[in-house]
Amino acid sequence: MKSAELLLDAFSRIQDAVHEAVEGLSDDELTERIDPDANTVAWLVWHLSRIQDDHIADAFGTEQVWTSEGFSGRFGLPFPEDATGYGHTSAQVAAVRAPADLLLDYYDTVHARTVEHITSLTDADLDRVVDTRWTPHVTLGVRIVSVITDDNQHVGQAAYVRGVVERAGGAG
Repeated sequence: MKSAELLLDAFSRIQDAVHEAVEGLSDDELTERIDPDANTVAWLVWHLSRIQDDHIADAFGTEQVWTSEGFSGRFGLPFPEDATGYGHTSAQVAAVRAPADLLLDYYDTVHARTVEHITSLTDADLDRVVDTRWTPHVTLGVRIVSVITDDNQHVGQAAYVRGVVERAGGAG
């Protein structure tokens, strides 16, 4: 198995988990909080999509799906266009309201763009430095693994929140 195939497999598993966490939930269930300051399924999926979109676009020198495909306008969130959710307050988390189909459309479009970039990667490409602000400098391989790790953590959190919401009988 080549590195690109391994990375594609990881991202496809994330896509499956995102769909499992979101599909079939109502708008209220997507935004239900399991405690007053908890992240919602909607925010978690929006955030992991934004981080993947931001980091992959930066690493490959392309425009983000968020802006190039009009998702910023479709979501209509009260944040700057470059917001990814990093450092969001409880009130900002609550402001992310989107139906399941929009969340999944954005994630799937980001996923497709990610696949386009990764499909053509060679093992040598993974050693290319993409961020010199850190010591040691961040390579493409390290950045991609970082995105996969972040996505897995957040989709796992979304699945957990979904389970709690479903056990409680949905939004209340």
